[in-house]
Amino acid sequence: MTGSAERENPKHPMIGVGAVVWHDGRVLLIRRGKPPRAGEWSLPGGAQELGETVQQTVQREVLEETGIRITNIEFLEIVDLIMPGGANGKPRYHYTLLDFSADANSETTIPIPGDDASEAIWADPDTLGDYNLWPVTRQVIEKSRKLRGH
Repeated sequence: MTGSAERENPKHPMIGVGAVVWHDGRVLLIRRGKPPRAGEWSLPGGAQELGETVQQTVQREVLEETGIRITNIEFLEIVDLIMPGGANGKPRYHYTLLDFSADANSETTIPIPGDDASEAIWADPDTLGDYNLWPVTRQVIEKSRKLRGH
């Protein structure tokens, strides 16, 4: 995986994925262990690696960060994450994020934080205000919720 130092002050946007994963009407959240947004709650996801499809990326990232295998993966939305504060007035971080909606594989439903996540939980979508999520993340979760009927 690309290191954090290589992600700061990039020469071009990086491709990342995120997943709105559902199980029993709850959504999977992680507390980020590394920048950007370290310590904040978010969706599991991360950077695409060379030679990997975005679907392979989302499956790998969710598994690495939570131990959860996913199924019924559907494309949801494209989100631009451009954070100022980089060298020479350029962005410190610039990601093109491809968000997907998915279900937890019924064999793996106990989240175990790993890789870039310091915590992983199933959250009640009606109490997402408790997690101080990035507003765009809440919008993506709500879009998935409506499409999936949760």
